[in-house]
Amino acid sequence: MSSFPKGKALTEWQAELPADVFSVCFQGGTEPPFSGAYNDEKASGIFRCRCCQSPLFDSEHKFDSGSGWPSFFAPLDSVQILEKPDASHGMSRIEILCSQCGSHLGHVFKDGPPPTGLRYCVNSLSLEFVPENI
Repeated sequence: MSSFPKGKALTEWQAELPADVFSVCFQGGTEPPFSGAYNDEKASGIFRCRCCQSPLFDSEHKFDSGSGWPSFFAPLDSVQILEKPDASHGMSRIEILCSQCGSHLGHVFKDGPPPTGLRYCVNSLSLEFVPENI
């Protein structure tokens, strides 16, 4: 069993999630740029973890980075996001994970807009959008 508050065994996640979502969220995969459902999302609302529904990002913090993935300059609450070094693929990056279930979200970079200067680059497959009017 996972040490995350909303954690499950990988076999449980694999049985519950579509293969593409499992690949991104629990195998560190990345969806192709400009392919995700939320890259162009402009509505007001909250983006939450696709796996455990923890609230992660507010649409007010979303911006068009031109990267091909949904990008945010800040999370809703920094305790919802874990950061860990990622040296995969010959790069030095900071991976971001949901602090509640351990799902891989994407990476954070120091090339974002004010006020933080950060760009949380997130896979649409790791998110679920809840519009403000619901």
